[in-house]
Amino acid sequence: TNSHFLLSFSFHLSLSFTNQFPFLSAIMSEPAAKVSPGAVLRLVQFETDGQCRVGVEESPNGDIIDVTKTDPSIPKDMVAFLEAGEEALSKAAAAVASGGNVLERKSVQIRAPLTRPEKVICVGMNYVDHCTEQNMPVPVEPVIFSKFASAIVDPMADVELSPETEELDFEVEMAFVIGRAGKRIAEADAMSHVAGFTVAHDVSARDWQLRKNGGQWLIGKTFDTFCPIGPAIVPRAALSDPHNLGIRCHLNGELVQDSNTNQLVHKTEACIAFISRFITLKPGDLVLTGTPPGVGCFRKPPLWLKKGDIVECEIDEIGIVRNKIV
Repeated sequence: TNSHFLLSFSFHLSLSFTNQFPFLSAIMSEPAAKVSPGAVLRLVQFETDGQCRVGVEESPNGDIIDVTKTDPSIPKDMVAFLEAGEEALSKAAAAVASGGNVLERKSVQIRAPLTRPEKVICVGMNYVDHCTEQNMPVPVEPVIFSKFASAIVDPMADVELSPETEELDFEVEMAFVIGRAGKRIAEADAMSHVAGFTVAHDVSARDWQLRKNGGQWLIGKTFDTFCPIGPAIVPRAALSDPHNLGIRCHLNGELVQDSNTNQLVHKTEACIAFISRFITLKPGDLVLTGTPPGVGCFRKPPLWLKKGDIVECEIDEIGIVRNKIV
């Protein structure tokens, strides 16, 4: 609906935002069939002519609006864009409304929507059905670990099979991106701190995660290339319900994970409330919310990734991350 489009555009601001920016009223008067709900806030980073900058998808997998070319004062880096808050969002809205600088998707390279977040936070054991497959109790509190930002790569990037591991595994995950800083955030206020949602491939070296390095998960989760994300940051208002979306993973075309985000134990609001008790969340921080069942390490026999494999991680309404193992 057009109201959902507006809510996406204003990043959960009140509807009075239109009174301050009359161009939004013009957008809302356009026939709904011409514009996908929430499309203008499907934020991406893309590269063209050797330069990487922030853009907006016209629609899922659609062409890219080069908002920083329309308005050079818009930050070109996603973290800086999110740090700029409502000012950057309103400028991007005006750039989209101008109707100019639309690039064919095939003419650009879609990069990871975030490349240098301050924090990459992960939640383990966070799907009811994933706990069931391990015969493990459902955690009472979120199980928190991390990756380094250096593990982040583009949504279609290759994943390296390092000689340091013999047990490379796949995990499809929904991730959310913080848009507004906060500490001790109440669950009721949590979603107002979320810029949007994206797809993550939480690549894992199970030998290093589960048996080596004293049982610490970090190394096994954060080899180079172990965090493909993208293709876009999709705002809450552009989604029917982030906690009721199909989530799946294909390996060489075969369905290996198939669940729904309604199986999340600790949903977005609960994760934010818990994490922010201890850590100040800042714009650009990335939180991976866990994986459903079907991962390779719990299969009998185990199913490890090998060179040449193609892994596709998909979440309905958000997008697909596709990675070749090299």
